[in-house]
Amino acid sequence: MAENPPSNRPDDSGNDDENPKDPFSEMFGSLFGGAGGFDPKNLPEGLGEAMGLSNNPEAMAQMMAQAQAMMAAMSQGGSGPVNWKMATDAARQAIAKDDPSISASRAAAVASAARLAEMWLDAATVFEADGSECRAFSRAEWVEKTMPVWKSLTTPVAESVGKAITSALSEQIPEQMRPMMGGAQGMLQSLGGTMFGMQLGTAVGGLAKDVLGATDIGLPLAGSTPALVPTNLAAFGEGLEVPEQEILLFAALRECAHARLFNRVPWLRSTVISAVEAYARGIHIDMSRIEEAVRDIDPSNPESFQSLMGEGLFMPKRTDAQETALAKLELVLALIEGWVDEVVAAAAVNLPQATRLRETIRRRRATGGPAENAFASLVGLELRPRRLREAAALWAHLLTERGQEGRDAVWAHPDLLPTEEDLLDPTGFTSRRELAAADMDDIDAALSKLLDGGFDEPAGDETGDADGTGETDGTGETDKGPEADNPTDGSTDK
Repeated sequence: MAENPPSNRPDDSGNDDENPKDPFSEMFGSLFGGAGGFDPKNLPEGLGEAMGLSNNPEAMAQMMAQAQAMMAAMSQGGSGPVNWKMATDAARQAIAKDDPSISASRAAAVASAARLAEMWLDAATVFEADGSECRAFSRAEWVEKTMPVWKSLTTPVAESVGKAITSALSEQIPEQMRPMMGGAQGMLQSLGGTMFGMQLGTAVGGLAKDVLGATDIGLPLAGSTPALVPTNLAAFGEGLEVPEQEILLFAALRECAHARLFNRVPWLRSTVISAVEAYARGIHIDMSRIEEAVRDIDPSNPESFQSLMGEGLFMPKRTDAQETALAKLELVLALIEGWVDEVVAAAAVNLPQATRLRETIRRRRATGGPAENAFASLVGLELRPRRLREAAALWAHLLTERGQEGRDAVWAHPDLLPTEEDLLDPTGFTSRRELAAADMDDIDAALSKLLDGGFDEPAGDETGDADGTGETDGTGETDKGPEADNPTDGSTDK
């Protein structure tokens, strides 16, 4: 039998039995990773026609360029559940066309408005400012400064999504094909992290064009420093017929009030993050929905690939535990926004349009906008205070009943926070707390008495002498007196 002729391929020597190549990596590398870029000749025969792109080379080139960028990002984004480089790049790209730099005069105006706002807030809350100067951010700066918090918020969700997808894919692969997968599982995880990063970045970029400051979602996204986005403030004021200076002052009041609350209540931020993590732990992915969505991709439209996650493809069906976590999250966000709403209303009495601006902000926070909806569809979370009005009414009642110090003291510990019942019935808040405190005092007193051995011994003794009139003779028998030996004297009382 004749020997096979030697191969003319230059890399033949590197593909021996001792160094097998991962077929999936080799395929993707030949398609997207070559030094010369994408070459249609690398496509398997008939694939372009099957994808509907054989007569549309421009669409094919665009799709492959996008895929090349994604593959390049995969190689640079690390091994975590989210490709943060891709997320940051996508966010920057979303705002690149309309992000004017902040002038010195605009930054000075923001700082001046914040100083006045801090003076007004001193009379509206016992929480003091920490002395930080309010910053003026461009949209790009807002993205950079808030990205660490986005990592905290979305990493638990991304990890759960990645594990769910990997598990589901592993279960669906036929047994006989699993040895062929080689390193594909790691590549799929990297691809998932890149896709999540791309969609997250797009959502964050959308928020960067909409938010008024660093606390618009109820969290201090830029750390403890208050910040406003003048470009977005100008867009927000269009059509309101309110002087720009009033809008700036009102926004500064809200931003600085948020900063005071989070700076003086250090456990608040971790409470919100823990609620997000509790939600993320229960994520389960419906793979049948993903398969259906993939079948609906339009090969001639490269953007259809990006829209998969933007449409909430990975949004899970919520479990009971997740519903509980989300209810807690919504309650805390409502309490935060309700407190800020009430404090700012008191501090803004000198603004002629304060009532109008308050109502506008209330509606904006309660309903959200396209950017918030995009973020919600991505991670399955709506960081929205639906109960804002009820929470504001509760804080107003506590101010009337307890004064500023008593109202703000409710933030002293997580266990003191109002509940759903308190939002429904603010007037009963104090009586319910007093009743709960009395019950706890009774429990503490009983426990202390038990530990001190101070409980009274039961009447009688161990022999069951319930009325305590007899005495024991040391043998365990009860001595009932001289009459016990002579129960009768021979006479009978009639």
